[in-house]
Amino acid sequence: MNRREFITGAILAAASGFCPPAFARARYLPGESVRSLAVRDNLPEILGVDDIHEADVFLDSGELPLLLSVVARLKRLRHTLGYGNFSLMGFDYALSNAAAYSSIGAFPPAEATFMEKIFYEDASIYGFLGDKKLSGITDTIRLERIVKIPGTGNCLYQGKPLATYKKIMADVGKDAVLTSGLRGIVKQMLLFLNKARHHGGNLSLASRSLAPPGYSYHGVGDFDVGKRGFGVANFTERFTTTRVYSTLVDTGYVKLRYTRGNRLGVRFEPWHIKVVTS
Repeated sequence: MNRREFITGAILAAASGFCPPAFARARYLPGESVRSLAVRDNLPEILGVDDIHEADVFLDSGELPLLLSVVARLKRLRHTLGYGNFSLMGFDYALSNAAAYSSIGAFPPAEATFMEKIFYEDASIYGFLGDKKLSGITDTIRLERIVKIPGTGNCLYQGKPLATYKKIMADVGKDAVLTSGLRGIVKQMLLFLNKARHHGGNLSLASRSLAPPGYSYHGVGDFDVGKRGFGVANFTERFTTTRVYSTLVDTGYVKLRYTRGNRLGVRFEPWHIKVVTS
């Protein structure tokens, strides 16, 4: 039995009155579905995004070497081709370029298969309950539709994302900066897997801080804004103490994708600008 079958079976078993010890807290309320049960049962994890919880899902121990080798190869790919190119990179492009550079090395079949597994696995197993925005691992960012934002190292889609960014800069001023724009599947894969690597292969903990690849709204139009010169603090709740944040709130730009205590299983992100509405 694989991990998906085990967890799904455990949740369904709760409805019939049997729960393995790790799922003993899962109980239906009147009218609850399997999905709503999973959301409700996940609330303690949402409140402690960087803590390890009893029901967290880890990679199998045999997959940890693959996790390490994939992360290392993706970092070599990023270093060789540059952060800007890496941010927009599609899966097929990553495979072909890795094979073309001896400093990176081709992805062995086992590593490519591992990344495919991570992409196609249902992230609700980890406790992430958002909707998938990119359905195929070979989906790519449409380069003819993007605009590079000078001085940021980031790109945005033309249309509503770019218009929203320009209006923010006009209303908030030069103290605001685009801290993260469009992200292709490969970059999101590295961010997610690197977080899991830091926590012993804990996929649930990784998904509480970063959307699994394919689920990120950064792949379809959303972006992050911070205070210029504030560094990594822009990605903490300290950002809410800045004038940039208060101005964003006062002018109505903050329509949070991931609110405090949200029911998608993701940390509070006050820096995330919601552009895509579906």
